Amino acid sequence: MRSDRIRGSGITPWQSANLDHPAKFETLAMDDEMKKMIVDDLDRFLKRKELYRKVGKAWKRGYLLFGPPGTGKSSLIAAMANYLNFDVYDLELTDIREEIEDEGVTLSGLLNFLDGLWSSIGDERIIIFTTNHKEKLDPALLRPGRMDVHVHMSYCTPCGLRMLVSNYLGITEHPLMAEAQGLIDSSKVTPAGVGEQLLKADHPDLALLALIQFLEVKKEIVN
Repeated sequence: MRSDRIRGSGITPWQSANLDHPAKFETLAMDDEMKKMIVDDLDRFLKRKELYRKVGKAWKRGYLLFGPPGTGKSSLIAAMANYLNFDVYDLELTDIREEIEDEGVTLSGLLNFLDGLWSSIGDERIIIFTTNHKEKLDPALLRPGRMDVHVHMSYCTPCGLRMLVSNYLGITEHPLMAEAQGLIDSSKVTPAGVGEQLLKADHPDLALLALIQFLEVKKEIVN
């Protein structure tokens, strides 16, 4: 499987790399409802080849993942690619926006590039757009047909915390879990930030204590 990433608006070529990431939907630190929505949408897309052909539409799907850095956008892309078992194209809109500003690339040129990309590739394609700032994107980029599904990647939730503790510490229950879950919503910490804390100790007691201390500090800063 290959993961391709566009770093610019057609000025620079595709950058390709073999996708070797263990992420699966079962292990993603996301709310179960969000994961189910994405999986159901992917399954529906895969089953609709003949319908797309019947109505004269290209068999393609665009996803926009937006949210702060460290919220799991790359892991979700890997999970989608592993689930589908075919190539996924990741278009980093932050980089493209900077090129538009710095090099004078027009929005019209960017839109023409995206539409040309859709028409130049064959069937069964998914392109995933990622950005940290959805509000800075032009509405023309956000419309269905370019970005069909918008997924907000937010801060860590209690559900995400349970999954991260399972992934990092190999446990599903612990006396300190309730305290950590009680702090997570008001701390505004990304899944990546939680993971870094859980790596600080091998013993679950020590790792969770470090996480709780970290969350308490973050909660004070937020409030």
